[in-house]
Amino acid sequence: MERLRIGFFTEIYRPVVNGVVASVETLADGLRARGHQVCCFAPHIPGYAETDGPVFRIPSLPLPMRTPYRLTLPLVSRRDVKAIIERLSLVHVHSPFVTGWMGLRYARRYGMPLIFTYHTQLEAYAHYVPFEPKATRFAASQLTRTFANLADAVVVPTPAMRVHLRELGVRTRIEVVPSGIDVAHFGAGRRDEALRRHLGAGEGDRLLLCVCRLAKEKNVQLLLEALARSNDSSLKLAVAGDGPVRGELEEQARRYGLVGRTRFLGIVARDALPDLYASADAFVMPSTTETQGLVQVEALAAGAYVIAADTPQNREVLGPAGITVAPSAEAFAHAFGAIPPANQASVATARHAAERFSVGRQIEGMLALYASVMQPARIA
Repeated sequence: MERLRIGFFTEIYRPVVNGVVASVETLADGLRARGHQVCCFAPHIPGYAETDGPVFRIPSLPLPMRTPYRLTLPLVSRRDVKAIIERLSLVHVHSPFVTGWMGLRYARRYGMPLIFTYHTQLEAYAHYVPFEPKATRFAASQLTRTFANLADAVVVPTPAMRVHLRELGVRTRIEVVPSGIDVAHFGAGRRDEALRRHLGAGEGDRLLLCVCRLAKEKNVQLLLEALARSNDSSLKLAVAGDGPVRGELEEQARRYGLVGRTRFLGIVARDALPDLYASADAFVMPSTTETQGLVQVEALAAGAYVIAADTPQNREVLGPAGITVAPSAEAFAHAFGAIPPANQASVATARHAAERFSVGRQIEGMLALYASVMQPARIA
């Protein structure tokens, strides 16, 4: 394929650490590695200086709630419109909010295709908005359907999300292109006994690991309930990540008498994650709101045994490499007590499952989609 000029419009980006940012950044880097130009338009974050990649910051304001998202102001300089946006081959948006509608406006104005990646089940985040939850979920579903039907194609990371969008009333083209990870990076993880001891897991203990943003929708409180219910002092839990409910979770651990069995690690550097995954006896993901769940793919690449909440998308990601259980404390507690010992066959099965989500496969799938919607005149 000839060199493309691609405009990403995203509602959240560096320095925020979450699955959407990781997915957008990985895709941008992968496309650039293939020789394509990717320009990201993202909200301005006060105090943050860009370190790499052509990123154009859009003015933004803080929102009146505890969230890393900001209110984006749809303002792009005339110079950037002329020098960058008018010359794009296509627009790829990663949100149906302000930046998404900006991307839509420019795509229609300059006659270029619009791709929309559905990263988030918005209706599952109604608790962030200070309105009646049922009405908020309905409005989120309406927004998703309306915006998706204006795109030339919608990208989803799992077949389950294609079914979900069809049920919401999306009728435009939907393509499944899983978000990619650096499989080799996470596959380099090795079990580290010193790290396990540092996390409170001594000889004979079993270490559970959860990696996520500490927010209500991630359902980490269920893990603490399950750990308390198990009443097995050999089970230890490490939680990597930060977020608005960290204080509540730490208080819950104290209330349940789990202080000696839990460690809240805060945000863990990317380079430290492979060994962290590989050193756990099980990676646990209680969230039911993921569209794919990049962290469980990272855990698989490190050879970890995965216990995830039972959802169609989690079943699709795991395949035979882990188990899904009902999202209840009782079900997770039972699964904690039945963690099989790691062996070469189980590690190989996990890593084989992760190969389906390599960056290379993601880039091939995305470029094939781009080619199918492109106008020849828009290719460099």
